Parts: sequence; C-alpha cells; structure tokens
Amino acid sequence: MLGIDPGLTRCGVGVVDVEPDRSGRLVHVGVIRSGSDMPLPERLATIAAGIRAVLTEHRPDVVAVERVFAQHNVRTVMGTAQASGVALLLAAEHGLPAETHTPSEVKAAITGYGAADKRQVQTMVARVLRLDALPQPADAADALALALCHAWRSGGSTGGQGSTPLTPAQRAWADAERLVRSSR
Repeated sequence: MLGIDPGLTRCGVGVVDVEPDRSGRLVHVGVIRSGSDMPLPERLATIAAGIRAVLTEHRPDVVAVERVFAQHNVRTVMGTAQASGVALLLAAEHGLPAETHTPSEVKAAITGYGAADKRQVQTMVARVLRLDALPQPADAADALALALCHAWRSGGSTGGQGSTPLTPAQRAWADAERLVRSSR
C-alpha cells in the first residue's frame, strides 16, 4: 500500500504492508522535495521521478492519495492539486487502483478523531507501525497514515452485530486514554 501526501515543495510517500488483522509494517517512508525556485514543470517532473522510483522499487498493490480540499490560499491548493494529479496519473500508468481520502477521513481512521493535529497523527502512526520515533517530517507521517487509512477502509471486516472493530490505532488510543484516566 503506497500513501502519498501531495505537495509541490514536500511530497510525502509511505509504503506499508497491512495484514488481515489490520496490523501494519513499515516498508518505506520518505519525502520528495522540489525547490520553490524551480520552474513548475521541473518541480512536477521531480515529484514524478520520486514517485516512479518508489513504485518501481516497492511495487505496491494500490495507491492512496490525499484528496485536495479548498483552502484560502489558491496558490497552495493549485500546487497540491497538480502534485496529486501526477500521483494519480502514475498509479494509472502502473496499472494500480488509486483512491483519494480527505484529511479528516485519514485523521479519523488513524486517531479516532477527524480534527486531530499533526502530532497526534504522527504519534498514532508510530504506535501502529511500532516505530521507535515519530515519522518526520509530518508529510511523511501523513503519507503513512493515508496508506493505513485506505487499507483499513478497503479491507476492514465487520465484527459481531454488524459493527466495525476498532482499528489498531483506535485500540491503542483507547488504551492510552484508559491508562491516563487510571493514573489520576
């Protein structure tokens, strides 16, 4: 599963293997960078080359890309949309299914709270993937969160009574909250 957090300056990429029990294992994480002083076509080519390298080396089965949402800064949203288009195009060229998820969908899947902050997402991604440190920068953590979100949403089975079981991240979050409450 390849997650992509699109951006012109920093494009996060994260590859995870997700088991049927919804546990995840880190395969690759990184950030593709392009200089703001570069012409737009070169920036997009840099992003494309970086994503192609990840696709070639890790051969994911599916690609999940953060869905572009309206922001007040039109220039920022345009750059993000262009990087997102590159990611979706490359998935199609490699014959891979691609899906998009909103930031709030990803946050809710990873932390259980759709308005979680960057630090909460990084913390839960590190916990779910059993990492010794938080993935840095936040773009890298967001890419991993996208991959996990898509895997859990597309492959999640339902438990008894038609309810969806908690994701590993949601279970870990609930356990941490119980620990904090019991220590008071």
